[in-house]
Amino acid sequence: MNVENAKAQMRKGTLEYCILLILDKKDAYASDIINQLKENHLIVVEGTLYPLLTRQKNAALLSYRWEESTQGPPRKYYAITEIGRAYLKEMDKGWSDLVDTINSIKATK
Repeated sequence: MNVENAKAQMRKGTLEYCILLILDKKDAYASDIINQLKENHLIVVEGTLYPLLTRQKNAALLSYRWEESTQGPPRKYYAITEIGRAYLKEMDKGWSDLVDTINSIKATK
């Protein structure tokens, strides 16, 4: 079994949660989100990010606005909505429960 593939699948499963965490701090352009994910070793390419952003926008978790850029075309900035914040709160609880469960299993011998 390929451990790197398993680790990649674990990271992929947390991307939607991580996007909301990033946008809960401040609105961001897609490239900024990608850079922050890369800095935290959640390697993402634009082809992976955009479908997730679209899915979250369609679920009313995110909104976006266009801003003029000093370099090139206008940029689409994403923001978390109130629905997104409520969803994130539930995700936080789910994440804490999952971590507690895994730690409990690890501690059992």
